[in-house]
Amino acid sequence: MTGPVINRSVSPAPIVVGLGDRSYPIVIGEAILGQTGLWARKLCPPGKCAVVTNPIVGALYADIVMQSLLSEGFEPVRVDVPDGEEHKNLASLSLIYDALVDAALERSSPLLALGGGVVGDLAGFAAATYLRGIPYLQLPTTLLAQVDSSVGGKTGIDHPRGKNLIGAFYQPRAVLIDVSTLRTLPRRQLLAGFAEVAKYGAILDAELFALLEQKLAQFLALEAEVVTQVIRRCCELKAAVVERDEREAGERAVLNFGHTIGHALESITSYQRFLHGEAVAIGMVAEARVSAALGLCPLEVVTRLRSLLERAGLPVNLPDDVDRAQLAAAIELDKKVQGGRVKFVALEALGKTRFVFLRNEEIVELADRGATGNV
Repeated sequence: MTGPVINRSVSPAPIVVGLGDRSYPIVIGEAILGQTGLWARKLCPPGKCAVVTNPIVGALYADIVMQSLLSEGFEPVRVDVPDGEEHKNLASLSLIYDALVDAALERSSPLLALGGGVVGDLAGFAAATYLRGIPYLQLPTTLLAQVDSSVGGKTGIDHPRGKNLIGAFYQPRAVLIDVSTLRTLPRRQLLAGFAEVAKYGAILDAELFALLEQKLAQFLALEAEVVTQVIRRCCELKAAVVERDEREAGERAVLNFGHTIGHALESITSYQRFLHGEAVAIGMVAEARVSAALGLCPLEVVTRLRSLLERAGLPVNLPDDVDRAQLAAAIELDKKVQGGRVKFVALEALGKTRFVFLRNEEIVELADRGATGNV
């Protein structure tokens, strides 16, 4: 299927992430990648720049981005990193650093992250740390990256003992979301991204959740109007949270719903068995069960969440062969642990959450108890 084309027309009004002098636009629409050079020139002086991608995404979209940059006076170099979560590590980060040094990028030289969450996290962390900080733009090409990881300035890499343990908060200059890239996304990746979409409805917007229940088939069929509407709403929700709590001192931790168990599951399976969104889908249902087992939310909430994710073709159960002691030990390394307890995101209703502090073993026990009790 054909990818984006050059488009020099005016895009729909951007969403602005309001962070004072670090505010930036989120531009959403069709054929946005063809506007990369225009946006880069608005935000950075023309000159040397780097496009970080992976071989799969690069084969589809690097040319359109490079041509757009060249047409606006930039001198882009392409930097490929290996594809996959298992490569979000120091070795890939070092590869980017080497390429930036070889290209003699300067402090005003922008770095552009073209790809999914792995590319965005790696490139963002490289931008945050190369020459103590250079500008960067996010060009997310997966659903998960478009609604979640490209927005908010979280960057970083994984450690063998935990996900995203090394990183920095560093905001991009812009996020350019080209929804047409979803047409070339493998089906499994699209469904994994839907887990993060469902998360926004579950924790922040009951109306969005109801819309997803009603229009799931249209969304997964990539009907442009529905996809654009949903992605825009997810970005609006995340932007509002980031504006209120940029560095996750409080409210922003709500976005980790499903991730306490999800990240631990990814870690103990060496990032090989599940895509991030698949692990988050399992984590959301398990954590909703914990909420219900604690008496904080009605069973109907768990049932609706599980049903939506199952209808989307996502896994929803903690596998029986996952060692619960290993899972609990991985949860103990969660970034939200305070005083030996996890700051746990519990559901009270669709669109409503609260924080409770739980021991890691308690989370696993309650998740299994809820499953046994058909919660």
